[in-house]
Amino acid sequence: MSIGEMLAATVPMVRTLNLEYLETTPERAVLSLPDQGEFHNHIGGPHAGAMFTLAESASGAVVLAAFGDQLSRAVPLAVSAEIAYRKVALGPVTATATLGRPIADVVAELDAGGRPEFPVAVAITRGDGAVTGEMTVVWTLRPNS
Repeated sequence: MSIGEMLAATVPMVRTLNLEYLETTPERAVLSLPDQGEFHNHIGGPHAGAMFTLAESASGAVVLAAFGDQLSRAVPLAVSAEIAYRKVALGPVTATATLGRPIADVVAELDAGGRPEFPVAVAITRGDGAVTGEMTVVWTLRPNS
C-alpha cells in the first residue's frame, strides 16, 4: 500500500476532500485538490480550510515517506503551521511539500535521545503555475518512551 493509499484509508478528511497523491518521496510530496463546488468559498475557488488541509496533508505525506522507518520508536506530530494566501485560487490546486532538514540529521538527533523538530515548506499552485499560498509546518518526532 502506498503512503497516499494508506492516508486515504486512515484519514477521513483526505477522503472527504478527495485529495489525490501524485508523488510521494522522502524529499517531496505532491498532492492535488480537485475543483469541487461543495468546497468553494464565496468567490468560487477552493475554501481556505480546504487549501490548508491540502497543504498540511502534503507535509504529512513527506514526513511519513522520510521517517516511516522510525514509527516503531517515535510518532510524528505537527507542532505548528503557518499559511499565507498569496493569490486567488480557482480550479484545481496542487500542493508541493519539501522536507526542510536532512533526514540523517533528524534521525541522528532522535538517536541521541532528542525530540527533533524540522520544517516542511509547502507551495500551493493553481493550474497556470501561480503560487496561491505558502505554508510552513513544523513537525517533531516524539519518542515513544
